[in-house]
Amino acid sequence: MPSKTQKSTTKGAIRRKVAARGNKNKPVAHSARRSVPARAAPARIRTPTGAAAAEAALPIPTVYRPSRFLKAVPSILITAFTTLLLIVFLIPFLYMIMTSLKTQEQFAFANAPIWPVMPPTWVYEGGNTGTYTLMVAKALAEPVEETIHLGDYVGKTLDVITVPIDGVEKNLAMLKGYQKGAVFIDPENIAAGPIAWNGGSYKGLQRPWVFTPAWDNFIRMWNDINYPQVLWNTFYYTLTTTIGVLISCVLVAYGFSRFRFPFRDLLFMILISVMFLPGTVTIIPQFLFFSQIGWVGTWLPLIVPAFFANPYDTFLLRQFFMTLPRELDESAMIDGATPLRVLWSVIIPQSYPVIVAVTVFHIVWSWNDYFGPLIYLTTKMDMQPVSVALARFNGMFGQHPELIQAGALVSLVPPLILFIAAQRFFVQGIVITGVEK
Repeated sequence: MPSKTQKSTTKGAIRRKVAARGNKNKPVAHSARRSVPARAAPARIRTPTGAAAAEAALPIPTVYRPSRFLKAVPSILITAFTTLLLIVFLIPFLYMIMTSLKTQEQFAFANAPIWPVMPPTWVYEGGNTGTYTLMVAKALAEPVEETIHLGDYVGKTLDVITVPIDGVEKNLAMLKGYQKGAVFIDPENIAAGPIAWNGGSYKGLQRPWVFTPAWDNFIRMWNDINYPQVLWNTFYYTLTTTIGVLISCVLVAYGFSRFRFPFRDLLFMILISVMFLPGTVTIIPQFLFFSQIGWVGTWLPLIVPAFFANPYDTFLLRQFFMTLPRELDESAMIDGATPLRVLWSVIIPQSYPVIVAVTVFHIVWSWNDYFGPLIYLTTKMDMQPVSVALARFNGMFGQHPELIQAGALVSLVPPLILFIAAQRFFVQGIVITGVEK
């Protein structure tokens, strides 16, 4: 028989088995402590081989970012190139200004700058009337004795020249000049007496030029050419023809852009083709016609044709009118506006840029027109505009380029002021004419 100890052990084992079976059916209570997750098995690292290994061994490329200076280099180059072109373009204009301010004497100065200058002079008023003997190189390189009596130069006007002496340049007054040397005196130190300079010909020395513009050239030109009358003739010719061009070209362009009529496109093509017709072809027929009706010697051959439009300005205006929406015209017509009222109240107020552009174009053209007034106003000198008058003035004063350049400069000022004042509208009208809105 089993002992008591064995029985108790057997009963304890039976109880533990029964309790274990019951715990399987009960819910498991989670502990407040966080369970520690089991460690995952380490992943196997694949080592690249072959081409993959060679590609992985390449260095990582770095992104290049240019500096601000390099980014600004293109704009700097463009600005510099544009400035260079502007300077080259303005060189003739600057030469005209400088020439108009010179005198006949200033053209003869050797080694003189381009701007109007005069060599400075100094009047010897005495203070030292002594006699000096110097060694001066005259025609030969070997210096010879030269006696200078300063009393003989009292009251005389002496030229001032920049002379290099002992490495220092001084402005000295020349007493005598030779082929190989010269004799000077220092205006700031008369007591030192004359100075012998044997450095070569004094003509190769520089002078302390003084800016001396000759404004009298404009006054002389104004009187000799009768410029007020010439200027009035030019203004009259320009104003009347500009009015005629604006009235006629606006009406013709309005008709081609807003109205539908038979052969409209064909007529517009014929009008445009007239631009390719050389003007010299029609000179003789026009002159004969105007001569037969007695218009030669009057303003009529120059002014009347402007009231019959021209293809260039008509084309610009028509192209601009085409960009304006037709709904504006229809809205005005619904309110009872006539076609002319639509043109005056709707089209023209929106077309100021192109109208200003056409105005500037024609003013510059008529201001510079030479051939027409030359043909029809040859016998009427009191009616000639500035273009013909300047050509006549050029023939009369061909030996005075300063007067010719002064007249050309004065004639250039009015169109230049007009262009600067109307530049914004002028450029806007040209751009919008070729761009569809």
